[in-house]
Amino acid sequence: MADKSNQSLFNEFPPVSTEEWMDKITADLKGADFEKKLVWKTNEGFKVRPFYREEDLKGLEYLDSLPGEYPFVRGTKTHNKWLVRQDIVVKDVKEANRKALDVLNKGVDSLGFFFVNEELITKESIDTLLKGIVPQAAELNFSTSHGNQKLLSLLKEWLNEKDAGLKEVKGSLNFDPLGNLTITGKTCVPVEELLDNSAELVKEGREMKLFQPLTVNAKHFNNAGATIVQELGFGLAMANEYMAQLTKRGINADDAARSIRFNFGIGGNYFMEIAKLRAGRLLWAKITDAYNPADKEVTKMHTHCETSEWNKTIYDPYVNMLRTQTEAMSATIGGTDSLTVAPFDQVFRQPNAFSERIARNQQLLLKEEAYFSMIVDPSAGSYYIENLTDSIANEAWKLFLEVEEKGGYTKALKGGVIQAHVKEASGKRKKDLARRKEILLGTNQYPNNLESVSSEISEERTFTDSEEGSEIEPIQLYRGAEEFEALRLATEKAAKRPKVFMLTYGNLAMRLARSQFSGNFFGCAGYEIIDNLGFDTVEEGVEAARKAKADIVVLCSSDDEYAEAAPAAFKALNGEAVFVVAGAPACADDLKKQGIEHFINIRSNLLETLQEFNKMLNIQ
Repeated sequence: MADKSNQSLFNEFPPVSTEEWMDKITADLKGADFEKKLVWKTNEGFKVRPFYREEDLKGLEYLDSLPGEYPFVRGTKTHNKWLVRQDIVVKDVKEANRKALDVLNKGVDSLGFFFVNEELITKESIDTLLKGIVPQAAELNFSTSHGNQKLLSLLKEWLNEKDAGLKEVKGSLNFDPLGNLTITGKTCVPVEELLDNSAELVKEGREMKLFQPLTVNAKHFNNAGATIVQELGFGLAMANEYMAQLTKRGINADDAARSIRFNFGIGGNYFMEIAKLRAGRLLWAKITDAYNPADKEVTKMHTHCETSEWNKTIYDPYVNMLRTQTEAMSATIGGTDSLTVAPFDQVFRQPNAFSERIARNQQLLLKEEAYFSMIVDPSAGSYYIENLTDSIANEAWKLFLEVEEKGGYTKALKGGVIQAHVKEASGKRKKDLARRKEILLGTNQYPNNLESVSSEISEERTFTDSEEGSEIEPIQLYRGAEEFEALRLATEKAAKRPKVFMLTYGNLAMRLARSQFSGNFFGCAGYEIIDNLGFDTVEEGVEAARKAKADIVVLCSSDDEYAEAAPAAFKALNGEAVFVVAGAPACADDLKKQGIEHFINIRSNLLETLQEFNKMLNIQ
């Protein structure tokens, strides 16, 4: 038998050129416009083509770099091991310590302690909180509204007592005065004083080479409905402001860069979020390199990622697990240093043991069973992701430069430049949700009509409030589902749940399609849907609706049949219920002249239409 081990494979298949691919696509489109049909215009402002080839990688300078090499597009490490983080609210230090020790035994290797009260920051409290925790074995992260310097000082004291090498201890302090100003519009003391405090924290933590006392919470933009480019561009601008202010206050560039950590939100745009982290490392390396640090190592971006709150819902909440799973995949494939997967119920109640366990295990599955931690930069070489990385980097850099031209982050924020960008992006996303161009499963599409949540939620956690007494306009943190959820909760609390009756008549295919569409439409407001197989006459359907005590009657038929069926049904109903026609028939204007006011179709603004129906039905 001949030895074929040295023979080339697939010689019988000649290479296919881009022109040949395009010729085939053009033929299959049968005259349709390629740009309109197959090219995607992203919210970030650039176009994505339906396919990419090796030739599309020409000109990308960083492709020859390896993981762990400047400019760190392929990662800051030569492995992909990330830290699994769980956050703990500290109200009772003994209880917080018990919980920390428990989760450390369940796969967590990064802890986030959130102090609710500055009075808890004492030597005794820190000793109790960290009792039994080996600092070299777990990353220690802290967040407090006030008392950051005292907290860092007490932490160092505790570490020295434990003979823990300060150079080896990993962790962070969530001190972010510019981020706080961005979401509240105010500060307790002048910004300059807070920046002085930032410099003092960096000096205090200088020995702790792996501990970042300053945080850039770029996640705020993510949770305000901003684009991926805006989150990255404004996050980098905020970080650069810290760099500039720290070096201005006598901190050398190496210590300043080493002291900054980025907290990113990770949303549901799977490939774009992977590319965001890769582009972020590239741009941050370039920015910090401009400060001429003595060590190129300090130009590495320290990243922590959190699953986004923007796309999480209180209806069909188990879908949140699916959302956080793809987000966790994006973050880990993208090369984050640590990750928090939020429990599926975090947006509407205090998470319980079950939801916290699932959130932990989502990461552990990726790490221990899917082996995501075993492969460095698995997206490298993907023509698509490499081009996304380049596009996001270019657009974020333009935004970064725009902020710098305005005098830096603080001046741009005070001038309203940043808020204007975020408002435009979030406003578009709100409209897309209202018109179902963007889908939140179970909320604005395919709702579970039998679901009731009013008894299970904490409304103070569920809905965002506007900041009062702000000095500048803050960006508004909100979840995309909030307006839909408020609408449906009002229905839940109403004295009577409205009934929507599908008056199905005529053409079988059209009546079934339109009744399904209409049931989905009104189900998003939490109304009771009464569907039917079909009626021989519209009068028979009206009589059945009358017996069902329907509040809304939706005529579902074909456009051709509406000209006669709609006036007949409207007349037979005689104002006993709100009459709606499903579709946008050519005879709509004639029907309106006969008194028929309400039409629903795929071009309807779902949110506004349902809000109007709630008003008609006296649901506040």
